[in-house]
Amino acid sequence: MTTRFTLSDGIELAWEAVGEGPLILQAHGMLMSRAVDDAMDLFSWDPVRRLPGHRFVRYDARGHGASAGRPEASDYTYQTVAQDLLELAGHLSPGRQFTAVGASLGCAAVLTAAVKAPGRFDRLVLLVPPTAWGTRPARADVYRTAAQLVDERGAAAFDTAFAAAPVPASLAGAPGYPPAALGVQPDVLPALLRGAARSDLPPHEALAAVGVPTLVLAWTDDPVHPVSTAEQLAELLPDARLHISADAGDIRTWGERIAAFAAGSEAGG
Repeated sequence: MTTRFTLSDGIELAWEAVGEGPLILQAHGMLMSRAVDDAMDLFSWDPVRRLPGHRFVRYDARGHGASAGRPEASDYTYQTVAQDLLELAGHLSPGRQFTAVGASLGCAAVLTAAVKAPGRFDRLVLLVPPTAWGTRPARADVYRTAAQLVDERGAAAFDTAFAAAPVPASLAGAPGYPPAALGVQPDVLPALLRGAARSDLPPHEALAAVGVPTLVLAWTDDPVHPVSTAEQLAELLPDARLHISADAGDIRTWGERIAAFAAGSEAGG
């Protein structure tokens, strides 16, 4: 069942929970949503849902899925989505550490939040980290160009371009990718893209101070989520393990890996 939480700036987030116990909070990627993630079916969340003694919560980021949004670029920077994650976690698990799972934009939110408030986290799971540092300026240019395309030709033109983009070889066997529909609300799409263009992952020295146990999961051949970012994170974060998948069959194991890691098993890596 979907529940709503109002952030300090008035935006309502939609979320759903399974189970009882310490919190595992999952944040999806840019342009995605809970529903889109389920439709893509790259891997199943069922192993995490079935973890005994845990509460697994998934939410739609602002401007995505069933959550509210507004067309302001500052609402979609990494700093803002990280603050959203911390506010929701504070509501769901006040004063207690929690495990955060984030993909792409959600990964950026988790890392940015962990730098800001490392004591709030007991474990981090970083899925397909986005472009960062040296690879970020070129991707930011792509986002700004895409925002201009939407301004001039509408969200449908962006949808068409997204559907026509090359599929990474590692996802070639995934029947639900690319998704049939995106999870972002069309009226906030240009602002979302411009907010992402303004953002980057925290600097190396800040990440090196985050001593939270971390699992990094990446797939190959994807310029939007390059393996180079995942490898650098695995080197920078003091207690990180990295797993890279080269095909859709191995990506299907991610649910089990995440569940094992969240439960405290080294098998997660």
